[in-house]
Amino acid sequence: MSEKKMSSSRRHYLKSLMLSIAKGLLEDEAKEKEQERIRWVAENCPPLSLPGGTQQLQEFLKELHHKIDVIDEERYDLESKVNKATKEIEDLNIKVIDLKGKFKKPTLRKVRMSADAMLQALLGSKHKVSMDLRSNLKQVKKEVKEEDKELRNVGDWRQNIEDKSGMDGRKKMFESEG
Repeated sequence: MSEKKMSSSRRHYLKSLMLSIAKGLLEDEAKEKEQERIRWVAENCPPLSLPGGTQQLQEFLKELHHKIDVIDEERYDLESKVNKATKEIEDLNIKVIDLKGKFKKPTLRKVRMSADAMLQALLGSKHKVSMDLRSNLKQVKKEVKEEDKELRNVGDWRQNIEDKSGMDGRKKMFESEG
């Protein structure tokens, strides 16, 4: 209960205070970077003094081209090292992914397998189980009813049609139903 909510004016004041401190730190950092850049340029780039004669100017340019070639060779060497390291990193990342086991799941194929083969595959070859599914079924004897026999022994269909044709046939049909 000792924790109290901070009022919005207090929160706003603290936020603006933090922002002003951060702004000051960023400005100091920018000044330091500029001073470091000026110091580096002073150390590595002496002031340019152009010679007066043509011969001296040509020698100066040859020296400049030589320095450019040396720097270009260093750049190329560093670039090749970086490319080699990048390729090595990619190979190691692939190995890490392989070790983690993030593989694509293959599409499963439909396999026809009997119940015995399935149990043997699941339980191993030690447990040999043979399942005869039909042995556990109940034996049912089929009873043939008399009505079914009559329906099956209808006889020749032409004779049935001749018997039922005409008024006599209709009369027989009504009598047999009733």
